[in-house]
Parts: sequence; structure tokens; C-alpha cells
Amino acid sequence: MALKLNNLPFQSNTYPSFALPPMASLRSPKFFMASTLSSGSKEVESIKKPFTPPREVHVQVMHSMPPQKIEIFKSLEDWAEDNILVHLKPVEKCWQPQDFLPDPASDGFDEQVRELRARAKEIPDEYFVVLVGDMITEEALPTYQTMLNTLDGVRDETGASPTSWAIWTRAWTAEENRHGDLLNKYLYLSGQVDMRQIEKTIQYLIGSGMDPRTENSPYLGFIYTSFQERATFISHGNTARLAKEHGDMKLAQICGIIAADEKRHETAYTKIVEKLFEIDPNGTILALEDMMRKKISMPAHLMYDGRDDNLFENFSAVAQRLGVYTAKDYADILEFLVGRWQVEKLTGLSGEGQKAQEYVCGLPARIRRLEERAQARAKQATIKPFSWIFDREVKL
Repeated sequence: MALKLNNLPFQSNTYPSFALPPMASLRSPKFFMASTLSSGSKEVESIKKPFTPPREVHVQVMHSMPPQKIEIFKSLEDWAEDNILVHLKPVEKCWQPQDFLPDPASDGFDEQVRELRARAKEIPDEYFVVLVGDMITEEALPTYQTMLNTLDGVRDETGASPTSWAIWTRAWTAEENRHGDLLNKYLYLSGQVDMRQIEKTIQYLIGSGMDPRTENSPYLGFIYTSFQERATFISHGNTARLAKEHGDMKLAQICGIIAADEKRHETAYTKIVEKLFEIDPNGTILALEDMMRKKISMPAHLMYDGRDDNLFENFSAVAQRLGVYTAKDYADILEFLVGRWQVEKLTGLSGEGQKAQEYVCGLPARIRRLEERAQARAKQATIKPFSWIFDREVKL
């Protein structure tokens, strides 16, 4: 539990991390504040004003992809239609949040809610902390759609563009939107959480935005989403497993159906990167190395509830302790993607590309060794209150 990223040789200057909880954010997001910086600006720190949401500070690089690379994505329009859009489901065949919740139009609604609340009372607080954190992450969906629409060559230029890339982004957003809706309504009905504090956290998070350092490049952006979708698949899958262990089969079904969506979306994004490796192996391996040296920042790493300066770190610590999402998972995901994209088998690379290949292929084992050393130095877990559960205390 004491993995210190400032000691990791592969770390960049972006402190908050998606995948190495809970120590990935070494500075409180409450004290990270700056406007967009030019590429020549130095990092700055300033105390956040009360009305200003947390912001991360680093040098922002924009539009780093050369024009000839943009043409690659334009040439892949038909390919995306045939190979990516097939991973979307027709709305009429999709599940909807109401399928898993008490029916408000039913005469038995009150009884259904009582049953849901009775099951929820048997679930420990630590589980609810993780479930709330996962839900808040899903609810920041406007930020994620915005990020995808910064990517050169694939963005939705009009808001209703007919290109395959734009259709994917809008439909992906629509499918993902159900995840936050379902978890939000479940938590509201459970009576076990402070919805107002949760709603404040969501507002802060969306207001904070995110910069995963993808530089408007779909090479970097689709590597990021490949990693992130698999991470959320793992996280929701593990909350499903724990719900089952706590005897709530309905909640297990809820988390499991969300995990299945994330897995399907992961398949689409990894297929895009696989195609990029096929047509531009050197450019893609350099992008993968770049993204991994920066680290994959969790979309929710700037979460803040108006009270806890270290909310993301504390939530991540609980998730790590419960085995919902751990530092080991980070290494496992990278190892999976390296195998999925057959990175070790790439040939014909430039000297720089070969170095990137060597770095990426050796990184999972390196992360695991560092984690093992950090775990050996781990201190005894502390107890922290969470406003999401009415300030009840949970072991980190």
C-alpha cells in the first residue's frame, strides 16, 4: 500500500495516476491550479480559491501529430465502419438502468425498495466507498466525450458528424451514460450514502476536466482508452464479485453488466491500436512508449468533495486493499496489451522504435518488482472518514 511513484524510474511529472493507487497523486489536487500552459511554461502551484475546482498542472503539449498522420485516420473511415461500429449495440437491444432497479410504476415499488435497502445494510462501508468512487468516475462522462473530441482526425467536428469516428464517439458515450445512471440510482435507493456529498464530488470532478496528455493525437488517445476500458472492466468485475460474496446478487448483476460493456468497448479500442500497429508500427510503438512513460492518469484523479484534499488517494487505497483495482492490475493490463498487440514481434523498427519496444516489453516486470519492494516497506493502514458515507471511518 506504500508504492511511492516519485521513486519509480518510469514516472513522469504528472502525479495523479490511473493505475497505481493509492499513492499516485503525491500532491493534493486542491492545491493544483493553473490555466492551460504554453509549451514553454514552467509548472506552477497556487492555492485553490474556494469556488475553483481542482486542476492539475503540467506543461500541455497540443496538436503534436503531423498532418500526414491525420490522413491515416481519414483513410480508415471505411475500415472503422466495418470493424469498430460493429461493437456498438442497437438501442432496442441494450439493457437500460430501469431493468435492474425497482419499478416506480409498480404497486410493489415500496417493497422492492425495502428489499434493496435490506440487502444494502449487509454490505460494509468500505465496499460502498469503492462503489461510490466507481460511480463518480462514470458520472464524469461529459469530460471523457470532450477529451475524445480533442483528437485530431477523429473528432466530431459538428456535434452530429456522419463520419464513422464521430458516430462511434457519440454512441459510445450513450452506452457509457447508462453506467453512471444505474449506479447513481442504486446508491440513492440504498440509503447507505450521503447523496449530496456525492453530487458535489461529481460537480467538482466535471468542472476540473482532465488532460491525460494525449496531445490531440488519436495514437495516444486510443492507447489511453484501450488501457482505461480494460481497467474499468477489471474494477467493475471485482465489485460484482464482492457484491456476490456479500450476498447481494442483484448488485452483483448490476456491476457485472457494466463490466461486460467495458469489455466490449475495450475490444473496439484495442482493435484500433492493433490496426495502427499494422499500418504504422514505428509511430505506434513510439506513442505507446510515450504514454507509458507519462503513465495512464485515472479520469477521476481530481475528485474532490469540498473537504478531503486527498480524496482520490484515499478512495484508491480502499480499492487496492479490497482487491478491486490494484498496482498489480496496472502491470497485468500493460502485459495483456503488449501481448494483444504482439509488440515483442514487431520488426522493421527504427533504432528509436527498437528502444521503445524494449522499454515497453520490460515495463510490466519492472513495475511488479517495484511494487513488491514498496509493499515490503508499507506502513500499517490508517483510518479515514469519508463524507460519501456520512463521515463514517474506513481503513485505508
